[in-house]
Amino acid sequence: MKIHEYQAKDLLKEYGVPVQEGIAFNDMKYFDDVIEVLKAKGITQYVVKSQIHAGGRGKGTVYSKANRNEIVVEGGVKFIGSDVEKGKAYAEKLLGNILVTHQTGEEGKEVKTLFITEGIDYKSELYIGILLDRTVSKNVIMASTEGGVEIEKVAEETPEKIIKVWIDPSVGLLSYQARELGFGLGLEGNVFKDFVKFITNLYKAYEGLDASLLEVNPMVITNDDKVLALDAKVTLDDNAFFRHKNYDGLRDDNEEDPLELEASKYNLNYIKLDGNVGCMVNGAGLAMGTMDLIKLAGGSPANFLDVGGTATPDTVENGFKIILSDKNVKAILINIFGGIVRCDRVANGVIQAARNINITVPVVVRLQGTNAIEAKKILDESGLNLISAQTLEEAAAKVTEAINS
Repeated sequence: MKIHEYQAKDLLKEYGVPVQEGIAFNDMKYFDDVIEVLKAKGITQYVVKSQIHAGGRGKGTVYSKANRNEIVVEGGVKFIGSDVEKGKAYAEKLLGNILVTHQTGEEGKEVKTLFITEGIDYKSELYIGILLDRTVSKNVIMASTEGGVEIEKVAEETPEKIIKVWIDPSVGLLSYQARELGFGLGLEGNVFKDFVKFITNLYKAYEGLDASLLEVNPMVITNDDKVLALDAKVTLDDNAFFRHKNYDGLRDDNEEDPLELEASKYNLNYIKLDGNVGCMVNGAGLAMGTMDLIKLAGGSPANFLDVGGTATPDTVENGFKIILSDKNVKAILINIFGGIVRCDRVANGVIQAARNINITVPVVVRLQGTNAIEAKKILDESGLNLISAQTLEEAAAKVTEAINS
C-alpha cells in the first residue's frame, strides 16, 4: 500500500528520522490556520506540496478538473518563501484540480490534499532508497549524489553514481556499512556523523514499518550541516498489516484504482494492465506464466487476477464482474489448476457465474488437475459460449484467435 508524503514523514519521525515540519489539509478554509500553527513553531518560510501517489510532482502540470484542456499552473510543488498570499493563491489552483506527472500518465490524479511544510535552506541534495533485492534475498540500500533526480534516469545514464550496500537480514545494518555509504557520498565531519545516525534510523524505520520500499529523494544537507528528509516515499507491505492495526487509516481510497479497490473487497488480487485479454488464474506464479504466454501468442493481458486456491462460484463470478468492468477487455482466459479444488467443481462454478452475468466476450477455459477430464466435458456440454483448452499454449492461442476473429 502506498501512502502520502505527509503520512510517511509522520511514521519516520517515530523512528528518529529528521524530516521537514509540516501540516496537511484538504480544504482551503484551513489554510490560514495551518500557517498560524507553523508560525507559532518559528517557521517563516513555506513550501506548498500537492499530495498524490506519484513522483515528479514538482515538474508536473496542473489542469482544470472542469476543463482538462486548461492549464491552471505549472508544478505541483512550489517554494513560496514568506509570501503567504502568494502561497494561498497557488494552493487554490492546486486543490481540486488534476496534476499530471510522468508517473500518473495523461489521466493524472486529482489533488485532494495539500501539505504545507517549512522552507529549508540547503546546500546539496542526495538520494537514499531501501528495498528488497529478490535476486539475493537481502535488503539493499542505494545512495547517490544525484538527489532530486529520478533514480531510474541516474541508473540509465550514470549508473556509477549509485552506491549499493546489501544488508544481511540476520544481523541488520552494521555500523561499517553505514560509514561505507557516507564515505561513498563524499561526506565528512559533522555531516558524516549526522548521516550515519540518519541512515541507521532510516533502516530501523524500514524494518519496523514492514515497508517494501522506502525512498528519500531528496535527502538534503542543510546550511548548518544537518541531514534531513526533504521528501519521503513509503510503500507498506500489505501482508504485514496484521502487525500494524493503525495502517488501515492510512489508506486513501481516492488514490486506489477503482477496480483494484473493488477486488480487495472479495479478497481477490487484481492489478489492472493495458491489454485486452482478461485473465482469471489461481496462484500468482501461474498468473505470471499465463500472461507471458498470452504475450507470446500475440495477445496482451488486461490484468493480473489471482482468485486464490479455492476458486468457488462466488469468487469466479466476482472475478468476471471485475474483469468485464474494464472496457478494453475483448476476451477472457480462465486458467485454473485443480490441486486444492477439483476441476469439475470449478467448471460448474464457471458455468453458474456465466449464466448469472451477461458475458458478451469469448471465454477460454483451461482446467488441469483433479477431475480435469470431467471438467472439460461439463464445459463442452454446457451450451454456453465457453471454449475449452487442455494446454496453456493452446488456451493462449485460442484466446488470441478469438480476439482477432
